[in-house]
Amino acid sequence: MVDASQQPPSLIGSDPAFLEVLEQVSRLAPLDRPALVIGERGTGKELIAERMHYLSKRWEGPFVKVNCAALSETLLETELFGHEAGAFTGARGRHRGRFERADGGTLFLDEIATASARVQEQVLRVIEYGEYERVGGERVLTTDVRVVAATNIDLPALAAAGGFRADLLDRLAFDVVTLPPLRARPSDILDLANAFGLAMAKTLGLPVFPGFTRAFEAQLLGHAWPGNVRELRNVVERAVYRAEGDGPIDTIALDPFESPWRPGGAVEVVREATVLPKDFAAAVAGFERDLVRRAMDVAQGNQSEAAQALGLGYHQFRRLLRKYA
Repeated sequence: MVDASQQPPSLIGSDPAFLEVLEQVSRLAPLDRPALVIGERGTGKELIAERMHYLSKRWEGPFVKVNCAALSETLLETELFGHEAGAFTGARGRHRGRFERADGGTLFLDEIATASARVQEQVLRVIEYGEYERVGGERVLTTDVRVVAATNIDLPALAAAGGFRADLLDRLAFDVVTLPPLRARPSDILDLANAFGLAMAKTLGLPVFPGFTRAFEAQLLGHAWPGNVRELRNVVERAVYRAEGDGPIDTIALDPFESPWRPGGAVEVVREATVLPKDFAAAVAGFERDLVRRAMDVAQGNQSEAAQALGLGYHQFRRLLRKYA
């Protein structure tokens, strides 16, 4: 048993594949150049970017992050570069963008592959010249920011297919840190599992962390971990909170959806990678409902402006609003 008051470090691992990455980050961090962090989902790309920031000369500056996949093109543009009052419907005041807030520090662009061509062009300009303009602004602003971007996509292949700007890829790829998946660093699995279990025991207020049985550990070592470290953390934390008794934990649930009452048949897989909805009308309704919601968000509740944003007449939009209220 281990004292549950101990706190695990953010980055854990001694596998040679992982140590090689940490060594690369340590050498790259002091160089004031853009960088790319590549890795499967759940491999810790944000933690690596944060480590790069705090090992750099910019460590006293801000570490600002934005998930490019979470925002539409318009919202991402205003989040990155800011906007002036009146730049668009609902823009009632000036908004400072992430590049402005990250001045003197590091800006982490997660899921960079999802950014539109327009946003990519603007990011390239900032990296090249340190210049940008707020949306709706006329004054050229300057910023001193190191850009670290991340993705789980093969960017060179995407650029070759025309889906990503090759010149932006060239600028970002001063050096590329490629994170090994968890299956490629098996000697770290039990160390990570024990660290996550210890932290969960502390969260639950347990006086001690009882550890795992040999059978539990064997299942951890035998799993492929498609979700990598994030999946491992979920599995371990779930096991700790579900555990009964004071002895070592022996019950593992690798799939939280596993149940004799699990509903099925929600989607139909066509060929290998294409997923189509079983209910066409419901899928179309969901798409319409999402457009209405996003339009109302942009227009801050003004129905006339929301209708205009979608290119609809006021009464057309009102019918949709009533339909999905």
